[in-house]
Amino acid sequence: MVTNLKASVRELSVKVKEQNQRKCDAKDKLQQLRERISKEVVDVSVQELIPLLRSLKEFVKEESEVRSRCNVKRSALEDAVHDLEERAGKGLDGEIQEEDLDGLLVVSLDNLTSAKKELGATLREIVSLKRQIDDVPCQSELLQYERRFSELNVCIQEKLQQTRKLYATYNALLEIKDLMLKETSLLNSIGSQFQDVIGTPAGRVKLIDSMEGVMKGIQQKIGKIQLGLQEEQRLRDASKEKYIAAAAEQRKCYTVLRAYQEECTKNERLRSHISAMNEHL
Repeated sequence: MVTNLKASVRELSVKVKEQNQRKCDAKDKLQQLRERISKEVVDVSVQELIPLLRSLKEFVKEESEVRSRCNVKRSALEDAVHDLEERAGKGLDGEIQEEDLDGLLVVSLDNLTSAKKELGATLREIVSLKRQIDDVPCQSELLQYERRFSELNVCIQEKLQQTRKLYATYNALLEIKDLMLKETSLLNSIGSQFQDVIGTPAGRVKLIDSMEGVMKGIQQKIGKIQLGLQEEQRLRDASKEKYIAAAAEQRKCYTVLRAYQEECTKNERLRSHISAMNEHL
C-alpha cells in the first residue's frame, strides 16, 4: 500500500511540476504582453490600454497566489510522503490504515484538480486580454483610417456642391417658367382685347397702365435676381478664400506627415540596430 501511495504521490508531483511549467509559460506570455504594450506608441489607444494593463496586473497577482497555493499543497504532499517513508522504515506498515491512504490520495487528487481549474481560468483570461490588445488598432491602421475618412469627406463635399448647383438650376428654371407663363398670358390677353381697347382713349390709357405694371414686375424680378447674383458672388469669394487657406494647410500637413514618417523610419532603424547590438552582447 505504501508503494502504491508513493507511486501516486510521484505522479502527483510530476503533474504539479507540469502545472508549474505551464504557469511559467503564462508568466512569459504576460511579460511579452508587457513588452509589446510598452513598445506600442499609439496615443489614441492609450485610454483603452490602461484598463487592460490593470487587469493584467490583477491576473499576475492572482497567478502568484495560485502558484503559492500549489507550492504549499506540493510541500504538504511531500511531507506526507516523507512521513509515510519514515513509518514504513520503522516497520509500522500494519498501523497504516488503508482508509487513511485512500483519503489522502483523494484529497491530493482534489487539490490537483482545483489547481488545474484555477490555472485554466487564469490562462483563459490572459488569452482574452491578449485578443483585446490585438483588437486595438496600431499606428499604421489609424493613419489608414484617417486617410480614408479624409477621402470620404472630400467626396461628400463634392456631392454636396453638385447637389446645391442642381437645386440652384432647378429654382432658376422654375422662375423662367413662371415668367414665360405670365408673358404668354399677357400676350394672349392683349391679343384678344387689343382691337376693343385700342379704339377708345380710356382703353388705351388702361393698356398703358397695364404695361407699366408689367414692367415694374419685371424690374422687381430683375432686382431680386441681381441680389441673388451678388450673394452668390460673395459666397464664391468666401469659398475661394477658404480653398486657398485649406490648400495651404494641406501642404503644411503633408510636409509634417512626411517629416513624421521619416522620423518613424529612423526610429525603426535605431531599434533594429540596438536589437542587433544586444544580440551580439
